[in-house]
Amino acid sequence: MATPDFIHTIRADAGNQLLWLPGVGAVVFDDRGKLLLGRRADSGKWAIIAGMPDPGEQPAACAVREVYEETAVRCVAERIVMVRAMPPHTYPNGDICQFMDITIRCRAVGGAARVNDEESLEIAWFDVDALPELPEHELLRIAHALSDGPTWFEPAP
Repeated sequence: MATPDFIHTIRADAGNQLLWLPGVGAVVFDDRGKLLLGRRADSGKWAIIAGMPDPGEQPAACAVREVYEETAVRCVAERIVMVRAMPPHTYPNGDICQFMDITIRCRAVGGAARVNDEESLEIAWFDVDALPELPEHELLRIAHALSDGPTWFEPAP
């Protein structure tokens, strides 16, 4: 995900130290049940579409915005499927971030999937039984988006 301007402002004072940030992931399905994925420019790996909400932006609005910005697909947010604190991540420049991930199931309602910004190398629709290699966390997000269960979260110890 591209670094928002407000994070650059914070980093000017905070340096590389750990920042605790919100993150929103959008698990987008079309009417045929295909899943929208992007192959990330920063890692070369396939992933669901995700990003950081702008200050004051609601998670559903962030999901809809990020999907359009990255893929040119219009979608509607249907429900939160998962909330999870992710482990800290250190970027190549030394910045450390830890995200509170909010995963939202979305339904595509228009647009043609394509690379729409510099964050992705490829954008494609996949059958859920023929997905490319994905990290375990992405598979967990997709599994919860496919289920009819309540919002999943790590239980308290």
